[in-house]
Amino acid sequence: MRLSNLADYAVITMCQAALHCGNGRVSAAELASETGLPVPTVQKLVSKLTSAGLLRSVRGAHGGLQLGRPAAAITVADIVEAIEGRIALTACIDHTACDFETGCNMKPHWPIINEALRGALAGITLAQLRGPVVLAPTPLVEDHLA
Repeated sequence: MRLSNLADYAVITMCQAALHCGNGRVSAAELASETGLPVPTVQKLVSKLTSAGLLRSVRGAHGGLQLGRPAAAITVADIVEAIEGRIALTACIDHTACDFETGCNMKPHWPIINEALRGALAGITLAQLRGPVVLAPTPLVEDHLA
């Protein structure tokens, strides 16, 4: 599984916006300049992230963008879903017809898998992404090493 470029850029943009959360507001043009992303791309992201409540736009002389809620309350899952929609590895979860649905034994298991993936992304906050990288062993890594 691989995130789309837009979802990747959204995480980058939100991380950069979080750096400004104590210093007031930032513009989309500033975010584009600071991240190296094209201004139209950042504007598109800002629109989606604002619609999802992850960013808030303030108008006026001292206007700009700010986080819609504290960085500790925004997760990678929130950001990805703001851009991509609900996290789902397969199309059949969204009631899309499948040629193999009749004999499929996996369909009841996909919601469990999707929730595990969403849970992993929901366990990483924007506040954590602003800090130093801390690698924690996962059960799969521990099992492999044992």
